[in-house]
Amino acid sequence: MTNPEANPDTHVCVDGGLPGPWAEREGGAPVELITARDVPLGGPRAMNVRRTLPQRQRSLIGAWCFIDHYGPNDVSDSGGMDVAPHPHTGLQTLSWLFEGTVAHIDSGGNSAHVLPGEMNLMTAGAGICHSETSTEDTDRLHGVQLWIALPEEARNRPGREFEHFVPEPVEFDGGSALVFLGSLLGTESPISMYSPLVGAEIRLDPGATLDLTVDSGFEHGLLVDTGEDVTLEGVRVPKDAVGYTGVGSRNLRIANDGDKPARLVLVGGAPFDEELVMWWNFLGRTTEEIRQYREEWQSRGERFGRVEGYVGHGGPGKNREGMGWIPAPELPPVRMRPRKNPPPHAQVQD
Repeated sequence: MTNPEANPDTHVCVDGGLPGPWAEREGGAPVELITARDVPLGGPRAMNVRRTLPQRQRSLIGAWCFIDHYGPNDVSDSGGMDVAPHPHTGLQTLSWLFEGTVAHIDSGGNSAHVLPGEMNLMTAGAGICHSETSTEDTDRLHGVQLWIALPEEARNRPGREFEHFVPEPVEFDGGSALVFLGSLLGTESPISMYSPLVGAEIRLDPGATLDLTVDSGFEHGLLVDTGEDVTLEGVRVPKDAVGYTGVGSRNLRIANDGDKPARLVLVGGAPFDEELVMWWNFLGRTTEEIRQYREEWQSRGERFGRVEGYVGHGGPGKNREGMGWIPAPELPPVRMRPRKNPPPHAQVQD
């Protein structure tokens, strides 16, 4: 999924300081709430997404650098997602659906359907482009799009990689989970990673509580998709928001105190200690790199390749607005200034 903003924010993430010595906690971790902002995806008939990362408040949770949450949307009239070929550098995109089907095609020659409960992971490396289009039989669309920052040793990989994984449900008293990255609840995803990470969909029955054993070296974020009375460590996390906990905890308590089932997405990882410049769909290390990426995309350079076989809602090779590819916005007229990501501890307001 592209960042569709005409004037996208620049996020320059500087290490805010890794934690010094800390004691592992059995529970009671402080919780920071990250609320979503609405962002329109595409043209006037397209859907909105709710973005919790990146924000001025916090740009990263581990190497997770982007969380877009959308739906459930009735797309029977609008057609839903119709994102023409667009570029990425220095990151991985992870697609996770609750409802609907999205057709993915990328310049690595990969073509796949994104289906509910199945993970699609695309690695941009030095450069890739792809299209995303909801299928004709999709009348409801609902899911999350996640980005993962690649570390220095992996960000310029020449290969355009794509992986697909269908996790088996893990049952526990009062719910179930689908672990799509890392290790959780006694199960481990087979997908290789460039940074220590975890990602899972968690479902909780009404009145259920999950005492979750986690890696104490990870920071975590819990996105509430459905559920009106979900708590993390006793702190209510509103629907569409993310509850954040920093490093140090070995256990997290998640509860559904409501009378309807709750569906949640948990992400976590070791603090990412590299400086990042994030603008539009590009992740780099300097303003100069971002400028170079933009110039190469605008000139349709070889860095990003070509998407073959894209059929948008406007017909072969074009979206509903008649675009065959998405041009980059104008760069800001000033140099991109560093913004320090907070240390990996929850910032709790009194």
